[in-house]
Amino acid sequence: MPDTPTPPTDQPAHSPLTHFDAQGQAHMVDIAAKAATHRVAIAEGRITMQPATLALIREGHARKGDVLGIARIAGIQGAKRTSDLIPLCHPIALTRVTVDFELEPDTPAVRCLARAECTGPTGVEMEALTACSVALLTIYDMCKAADRGMTLQHVRLLEKHGGKSGHFVAE
Repeated sequence: MPDTPTPPTDQPAHSPLTHFDAQGQAHMVDIAAKAATHRVAIAEGRITMQPATLALIREGHARKGDVLGIARIAGIQGAKRTSDLIPLCHPIALTRVTVDFELEPDTPAVRCLARAECTGPTGVEMEALTACSVALLTIYDMCKAADRGMTLQHVRLLEKHGGKSGHFVAE
């Protein structure tokens, strides 16, 4: 009789980690029985940089063009491609994605705020986080000739609502 796999000892049989089955194997969560509801997720992050780099962005003098405009489009595109990047993420029919930026001269940094929405059986947290991350990475790519020391920081979920798990607001 072949050996049956046993769950890892650090993985309880009823783990809150939904992407693992009872044997500890990764799988895509079954969402077939979940209700379609309006779901919203908001993520934020920052990219810190030298003051001169922030000035290039603010004044529109970056060599590659409109940094924030291109980063906005990249973030939206990233949200749409999340399931291609995150292996166990469901493809989602997004109904809305917004990516906005705030310049923070005192830091100096650019803050990104990404919002993803859908009506469906699973949440959009990963899409909002991906939009934010891709937008910040695009800023890095467009400005790296001027400042290779830029740092992406504090990418996190700020808020989500809709679905069984309810409303979440970060502290």
